[in-house]
Amino acid sequence: MTTKFSAHRPLTDKEEAEIQDMIASDPDAPEASDEELAQAKPFREAFPNLAASIDGEIAKRGRPKAEQTKQSVTIRLDPDLVEHYKATGKGWQSRMNDDLRKVAGLRS
Repeated sequence: MTTKFSAHRPLTDKEEAEIQDMIASDPDAPEASDEELAQAKPFREAFPNLAASIDGEIAKRGRPKAEQTKQSVTIRLDPDLVEHYKATGKGWQSRMNDDLRKVAGLRS
């Protein structure tokens, strides 16, 4: 599929006029009048049930919330220790957390 107009350069006046003509001649998308725009409502106001349904679906996405979330901290560690854990691959921070719990006697 070839593209007649490029987003990588400004449109010429002729191209802009051609695009405006195509927009004006589209029977499926007539331009809204000033009166119609004045009566327009925000989506949530016009379709409250649909907006609530969409919000509910969005809230279901992602990882389930944990009962107890971890606390983010900043800690300074020796570089060789960090490299040792990173070398074990993905999940190295969780493994470090597990090892610290064992040493502290806080087995889960």
